[in-house]
Amino acid sequence: MDFSNSANHIIVALDGMDPRQAIEFTAALPGLRRVKVGLELFMSGGSAVVEQLRHQGLAVFLDLKFHDIPATMAAACREAASFGADLITVHAAAGIEALAAAQQGAEEGAAVAGLQTPSLLAVTVLTSWDPLYFKEQLAISEPVDRYVHRLARLATVAGIAGCVCSPLEVASLRAAHPQPFVLITPGIRPIGCNKNDQQRVLSPSQALAAGASALVIGRPITKAEDPAKAFNECCRSIEEI
Repeated sequence: MDFSNSANHIIVALDGMDPRQAIEFTAALPGLRRVKVGLELFMSGGSAVVEQLRHQGLAVFLDLKFHDIPATMAAACREAASFGADLITVHAAAGIEALAAAQQGAEEGAAVAGLQTPSLLAVTVLTSWDPLYFKEQLAISEPVDRYVHRLARLATVAGIAGCVCSPLEVASLRAAHPQPFVLITPGIRPIGCNKNDQQRVLSPSQALAAGASALVIGRPITKAEDPAKAFNECCRSIEEI
């Protein structure tokens, strides 16, 4: 992943948009380099929306969080790689065998399509989880931060490019997994923004200073009165680090 430009550090989440809205929104945002296509947008637009975004010159982070048996994860990543996803998420909790199969599938799909192999990112613990609820509802006694490290180790053993994690875990994960291991952080909220349903958040500059590779930012940009201005302000805050 190229991080030579501040805009490359920002992945704008197109959540809550249909394909037409997503294409129109991205076309009206000068300087945009990377976008996230999640479950909602993908279910309404399929691979076609990924291809349309790529035709706009955008790198696509396909955030479908595959979590299944090894053969199914391999097949899913093979297909996702074949239509040009740049980043693909899989759940680390699927285990080493499934993660390794997903990686192999992505390599095969990209090779057949004549494309560059996408980077697979293992999801650790979703940023919507509150630590207390995490313990009570999932009956996992291990603290969230330790559990995140456990899952990140599975990713490294399986040869996955990096992880998706809360910005609050970035510093400790970066200490344990130096570059080029990729750390992508959702739950980013510029200072003064509403946290919405995210619990474990940092500002863009705080997350990058802690060691994040790139940041997923959605509503603070997409729901802003002036999205282009909000995007540029995020870029400027990164440049000041």
